[in-house]
Amino acid sequence: MSGHSKWANIKFRKAAQDAKRGKIFTRVLKEITVAAKTGGGDLGSNPRLRTAVDKAKQNNIPSKNVDNAIKKGTGELPGVEYEEITYEGYGPGGVAVIIETLTDNKVRTVAEFRHMFSKQGGNLGEMGSVSWIFDKKGLIRILKENYDEEELMMIAIDAGAEDVVTEDEFYLIYTLFEDLDKVKTVLEEQSINIQSADVEMIPKNSVEMDEDGAAKIMKFIDVFEDHDDVQNIWANFDISDEVVEKIESQS
Repeated sequence: MSGHSKWANIKFRKAAQDAKRGKIFTRVLKEITVAAKTGGGDLGSNPRLRTAVDKAKQNNIPSKNVDNAIKKGTGELPGVEYEEITYEGYGPGGVAVIIETLTDNKVRTVAEFRHMFSKQGGNLGEMGSVSWIFDKKGLIRILKENYDEEELMMIAIDAGAEDVVTEDEFYLIYTLFEDLDKVKTVLEEQSINIQSADVEMIPKNSVEMDEDGAAKIMKFIDVFEDHDDVQNIWANFDISDEVVEKIESQS
């Protein structure tokens, strides 16, 4: 898990510093709408919606926008009908890639993705072609400087977490994806400040990338993250601390 989290932490910091606030807002609000549509508009009985609303708060999305997104999902307000589709394939260097989307036109999206994969040195695959390489897990990030590792580990494990590891400035708490909300709630009840809590696809094995390979796969991911239909991208590459430092110095 820790090899993947190194890239995930870079991604987390980049998202926190992202100047394209409108794109973050759009993705979170689309997720809120779909979560409300599939599970109802009550936060108390819809963990997916509750997680999406928490993310909206973390990104300072106005409550009126959040309320409207929920109402679009429940049908109280008119809105676009989104379909959840996951695409799988390989990026540069044989890196396995999973791309989660919310689209209002799947024919358009798959045509665009097929072109983008090819242009960026990858191949769009069939459903299930790479998902077997990943495990679906809950991942909670806590800043290390705020808490004692042993104390946090005891609380998290007692709450039902699978594992707690240290990576860079974070404690990473892994859970079964269906237990994410339960563990998150226990931590919040203990007044523990959570940096993020998401369901993520954790690779079982990783492809080690040199600087050139890292540059290619990062460009590949950047191209897809600019696509309006993309919600999340998961990939199974790993990079050394030296390459991490070079990437971060250029960002």
